[in-house]
Amino acid sequence: MTENTSGPRRPAALTRARALPPWTLVAASALAGGLLGGGYGLVQPQEYTATSYVVAVPTEKSDPASALGFAQAYGRVATQLAVLGDAQVWAGVPVKTLQSSVQTATSPDAPMVSITATSDRPDLAADMANAVSRALTRHANDVKATTNVELQQFARATKPTAPSSASPAVTGLVGASAGGLLGGLVLLVRPRRTVAAEAGRPASVPGPAVAAEAHGQL
Repeated sequence: MTENTSGPRRPAALTRARALPPWTLVAASALAGGLLGGGYGLVQPQEYTATSYVVAVPTEKSDPASALGFAQAYGRVATQLAVLGDAQVWAGVPVKTLQSSVQTATSPDAPMVSITATSDRPDLAADMANAVSRALTRHANDVKATTNVELQQFARATKPTAPSSASPAVTGLVGASAGGLLGGLVLLVRPRRTVAAEAGRPASVPGPAVAAEAHGQL
């Protein structure tokens, strides 16, 4: 019985895969990433965003600097429970929905507060933004005699006509880019692993015939 000194045979598929050019791995990774990203863009629900604006106006007993300071404060108060508790009645959604869907932003240069709402329904996004804007204006004007600053509606939120979430084309492009980058990183790591595997192999011992021939030459 003869001993097989060639070692275990590699699978034919693995041999053919190693014979392919290196760029094929990058191309395959980019294709797989593009398909996964595009599929995610198709199954994820579309989101719509609507924004309303309110502006702080100083009364005769105040000045623009005070209005700017109160606008910053109202931007933080807009998402508090006291305001959202009233807004839920006009928006027709629970307070938790408003807390997770509404965001506010202020400007350091202008006494204005933007109220942005996001929903999978365009009409609901506009309703939530306008409801929070209305509730905030009402709370601010209840203490107008003390703050000497009046909050007025600057622009109502309108029903968005297009989703604000990424389209399947964009998510597919992002997935393809990520897949191609991952494939490139694998190519950078693969040669190091090959060298390490070769270095870890035990040194081959010459057979008896080779040893006898070397002894005869001595």
